[in-house]
Amino acid sequence: MAATRPTVIALTALAPVSWGSTYAVTTEFLPPDRPLFTALARALPAGLLLLALSRVLPRGAWWAKAAVLGALNIGAFFPLLFLSAYRMPGGMAAVVGSLGPLLVVGLSTLLLGQRPTARSVLTGAVAAFGVSLVVLEAAGTLDALGVLAAVAATASMSAGTVLTQRWGRPDGVGPLALTSWQLTAGGLLLAPLALLVEGAPPALDGPAVGGYLYLALANTALAYWLWFRGIGRLSATQVTFLGPLSPLTAAVIGWAVLGEALGPVQLVGMALAFGATLAGQRAPRGRRVATHGPFSLASKNGRKDSMDLMGPALRR
Repeated sequence: MAATRPTVIALTALAPVSWGSTYAVTTEFLPPDRPLFTALARALPAGLLLLALSRVLPRGAWWAKAAVLGALNIGAFFPLLFLSAYRMPGGMAAVVGSLGPLLVVGLSTLLLGQRPTARSVLTGAVAAFGVSLVVLEAAGTLDALGVLAAVAATASMSAGTVLTQRWGRPDGVGPLALTSWQLTAGGLLLAPLALLVEGAPPALDGPAVGGYLYLALANTALAYWLWFRGIGRLSATQVTFLGPLSPLTAAVIGWAVLGEALGPVQLVGMALAFGATLAGQRAPRGRRVATHGPFSLASKNGRKDSMDLMGPALRR
């Protein structure tokens, strides 16, 4: 059965769609100004739960590989995104994040031997432009450190996506175990950082507990399992072109739930980004996609605007 079948793509797409709900959950239910604790609460419990379900530990070189992937996809990605979100408008962070498909195209050339095509480069540029129309209504002043953090976060997740496909999975190990290794490794990396920077965990009320449970179970454990499962069955570029669904979902939630406006320019941007997402699902020519083996925080100014945190950002 073809790995590019619509069912595989649709299930993988549920991950960035889920990540698009993170901003609303974070601003409406969670304690403010605790980005590292929130990242830790999402990653480590989810990783330990999936580890208990899979009951498989890394062996040999996979201890190091799992640590590297966990750092790139979780442990480094989350703090860098939070730093960029607090130091500059989240819309700019989203635009930087939307460059992920282009980074993956370049890294796939270096690490996977996949030659870039004019179609993939053009599609990536259209996706970034479309996202920029959705989220840049109020760009604000740029901050050098914030821009560098956003670029580093995008590069970290892009590298993690490509390396996940390059290394594949050990024989007999499914995507559930691989996901658990990365989430646990990333969570363990975040734990001392959160304690050092933010101190003891905050007091939690009922809505906060529910919000953290949603983030850990649906938004992280399930979503990342679908994401890494998709990486094993689709090309790295196909998977990363699903990323724009995250800011698009957040924009729709902001309009439908938080009462935020969507103007004509934003609707055009959504159409462009969604069209690029669909175009990016065409498998690279001359390459059979492997089915196994190697191959939201509030913005700085405190506005509750779902356009302010849109990249792969908190959606991941």
